[in-house]
Amino acid sequence: MGAGMAEFVQRSDVDTLADWDKYCHYVAGLVGIGLSRLFSGSEFEDQLVGEDTDLANSMGLFLQKTNIIRDYLEDQVDGREFWPRQVWSKYAKKLSDFRQSEMSQNALWCLNELVTNALLHVPDVMKYMSRLRNQSVFNFCAIPQVMAIATLARCYNNPKVFQGVVKIRKGEAVKMMINATNMENFRGIMRPFCEEIFSKMSPQDPSYSVTKEIVETIRQLTETKHNALTIQTTLSPLHVSCVLVVAAMTWQYWTQIHWIYEHYLDWH
Repeated sequence: MGAGMAEFVQRSDVDTLADWDKYCHYVAGLVGIGLSRLFSGSEFEDQLVGEDTDLANSMGLFLQKTNIIRDYLEDQVDGREFWPRQVWSKYAKKLSDFRQSEMSQNALWCLNELVTNALLHVPDVMKYMSRLRNQSVFNFCAIPQVMAIATLARCYNNPKVFQGVVKIRKGEAVKMMINATNMENFRGIMRPFCEEIFSKMSPQDPSYSVTKEIVETIRQLTETKHNALTIQTTLSPLHVSCVLVVAAMTWQYWTQIHWIYEHYLDWH
């Protein structure tokens, strides 16, 4: 991990999609692999969970790519560029051009292509989650994943990504976190966000066909008895407070390494 971070410290941006995957592997994929090995080594989970490093890595990449997509403006303001040149160069001469109003359509097309790329990890996420048996491990892994797909759904085709930070409402986030306790519920939470993306897709989008294909795949993987989870709407203040604390700790753990790396660039 340290060697990988050192490699990217020497670079001003991320060039290809392969580089993007490599960067996300160093800062998040390795975390997923390490945690998976701990889950198996402690016998909380089957040995396969720790051995299948491809799935564990994909779990981390899904989260990291979501963070990078969402944080476009923050990174631009701080002089960092993590969107891969291979994608954004098809739509603009400079990544910063997307902040200009006349580039709004191209900006959205680039954004949608990156969201689509991140969604390609969802089948791996579903497979990984289906293997988990320990309740605490399941909850720990489920919370960041449902937060990520919710974030991607809100970012997709959303010009606000280039104007500020797109966020999920706290109440909505708490309800998801409370209910993401088993595979059936997990599917039920994921599916509405998949449908949200589908509702915003346009045939004029250059990445439409790829997006449609992965969305259809996710639809099949998230089929449930009711196709969507009915989430309870009444929560006690204490219940909400406890869930917020747990959620914040979980999300912070997954994103802390990315934060350290970004600020390391600033210090050097």
